[in-house]
Amino acid sequence: MNDFYSEYIITLKTFYGLENVLKEELEELGYKDAIVLNRAVQIKGNWKDIYFLNLNVRCAISVLVQIEKFKIRSEDELYKKASRINWNQYFTVDKTFAVKGAIFSKLFRHSQYPFLLVKDAIVDKFRDTINERPNVNVKTPQVLFDVYINNDEVVISLNTSGAPLFQRGYRQSVGEAPLNEVVAAGLIRLAGWDKKKPLVDPFCGSGTILIEAGLMAAGIPPCIERHHFAFKNFANYSAVIWEEVIENANKKCNSLPTKIIGFDKSAEMVLKAKRNLRALPIGRFIDIEISDFQSLKTLSIENGIMISNPPYGERMGENMEELYQELGDWMKNKLKGFECWVISSNEEALKSVGLKPSRKMRLFNGDLECSFRNYSIYEGSKKGKYLEE
Repeated sequence: MNDFYSEYIITLKTFYGLENVLKEELEELGYKDAIVLNRAVQIKGNWKDIYFLNLNVRCAISVLVQIEKFKIRSEDELYKKASRINWNQYFTVDKTFAVKGAIFSKLFRHSQYPFLLVKDAIVDKFRDTINERPNVNVKTPQVLFDVYINNDEVVISLNTSGAPLFQRGYRQSVGEAPLNEVVAAGLIRLAGWDKKKPLVDPFCGSGTILIEAGLMAAGIPPCIERHHFAFKNFANYSAVIWEEVIENANKKCNSLPTKIIGFDKSAEMVLKAKRNLRALPIGRFIDIEISDFQSLKTLSIENGIMISNPPYGERMGENMEELYQELGDWMKNKLKGFECWVISSNEEALKSVGLKPSRKMRLFNGDLECSFRNYSIYEGSKKGKYLEE
């Protein structure tokens, strides 16, 4: 734990459907032997890598470092083996902690029970060694342990991120149903944006897709405005190495390589988007205006990419079919030469787009299962299929 440059197994958690783009992102950052798991990608690295990943990775929710791995045959054995771990080396008694994770094992009658056993092992270890016990804080722990049990195999990790990494630190204002930042970054990568084509979002809301695209294009780390990471509460935290990671990060932006444009019919949402942009060095290079897409007769860009998260109509009585039909007509008539991408949980409304998607992907936006669809809008009116089959 105290040897910063020893090699550890690092697991980066993500959302369903984003595993492969997270792997690609890690490879671009220099981690060549990434292994894709279920909603996660695994690599090897040292503690400086762990700091670097927390700051720089766009498509991960959290960065876990494995501290123990063992097999058990019973509930009691989990407590016994967890009691042998020297928990004092990871954090001091003045820090609050919690134990969370995922259990896929018939050895336990209740899914929460393994977490209680590990929690008890931690508390008892402190009590035995220094005659004091740390406090548990389930909601906002300073130190978070992740317990993953699959049948008889137990993996215990330190969650080095703490709060999920989609809490970037740049949000001043959000709407009622904001798009998760990690999902937004994943959509941009799934869409294959090359950072050269102009990017448009006609339902920009509080600006999440635009901001994530801008940070990506400028090469600025997604968490550059975030100050709280769980690793700062660990016993081995090195402020010197963290400062070195921060110093090496790009924080400036003099221009963007292409246009990034958003609009939304809600003046309130556009104001929120502009507030969010104000906190970032890319803010002045992203254009946002109050308008609905139907009012825009033409765009000042050609052959771009549209990535958008239109309303899903989750409230009772909302009819989205007409809106999605108008969106399909607008894309067909005004976005010739564009690659258009739409994410929505509303399958019926998506049918009303009236265009045949060339690709469909299953993703989640929060708890909502969504379809992320690509519509290639050809230059020539006779090319391609426009009707949804």
